[in-house]
Amino acid sequence: MDTAASGNRPDRDRDEQGRARNTRPRDGLGRPLPRGASGVARQPEGVVRSPEESLAEAQRLLDGGMPFHAHEVLEDAWKTAPEPQRALWKGLAQLAVGATHAARGNLTGAVTLLRRGAGHIEPYRDEPPYGIDVAGLLRWARDHATVLEGGAGQVPTPRLRGTG
Repeated sequence: MDTAASGNRPDRDRDEQGRARNTRPRDGLGRPLPRGASGVARQPEGVVRSPEESLAEAQRLLDGGMPFHAHEVLEDAWKTAPEPQRALWKGLAQLAVGATHAARGNLTGAVTLLRRGAGHIEPYRDEPPYGIDVAGLLRWARDHATVLEGGAGQVPTPRLRGTG
């Protein structure tokens, strides 16, 4: 079979299922580095964690200045969550991506993802599960989206479970 016709390019990294997967090392914000460079260990994909474990690991990564990696943890939670909670985890993952974009200097992407993530978590405001500070995250996301629209590029670390 012709690899070009099948969409499989021999110069692309692939996983065991044949899906394209970039194996280049990455920096703390998830940006690909040149092959052979030292990078930050990537988060393993498809890890099933309890909601508490997901929140703790994501917060650890956020606190360590690695919002891209936190997003990967939250994305795993989103993909394995029961249907009624998927939008919550999707929104949390999007907030982490918004923080990633801000840290990378992509203010437009940051504003878009912070607002989109806030929209996904809003329905959980009145009854937030797992001690998630939904109201605080909504303030954080919306306030920083507004600041970023004004041209400022710094977003402080969000607290998934408030200050406690």
